[in-house]
Amino acid sequence: QVQLVESGGGLVQPGGSLRLSCAASGFTLDYYTIGWFRQAPGKEREGVSCISSSGGSTYVADSVKGRFTISRDNAKNTVYLQMNSLKPEDTAVYYCAANSESCDTREYDYWGQGTQVTVSS
Repeated sequence: QVQLVESGGGLVQPGGSLRLSCAASGFTLDYYTIGWFRQAPGKEREGVSCISSSGGSTYVADSVKGRFTISRDNAKNTVYLQMNSLKPEDTAVYYCAANSESCDTREYDYWGQGTQVTVSS
């Protein structure tokens, strides 16, 4: 069964950090571009970050630039999103998704079920 599973979400105070993981089962992430997205209540889904299959190309949204870092460990079949200096406006459900093309692609083949990130004092 092909699956993407996010983990690492939770409740954190403003200024804190979390590391999200996106683990694949049933397929190998090596050949896939991975994107992280988020959706806050009442808002549209937003692309946060993306990393190419080789890891040689990354994208980070302006809203999180300088605070979030995407990386991948193909040996562990996992992609990470390190989130530092978290703000209340980062509160959302975070999803990872995989596509077989590039970060420029809008169509993703597989989606995870999401992990909640709440930034609050």
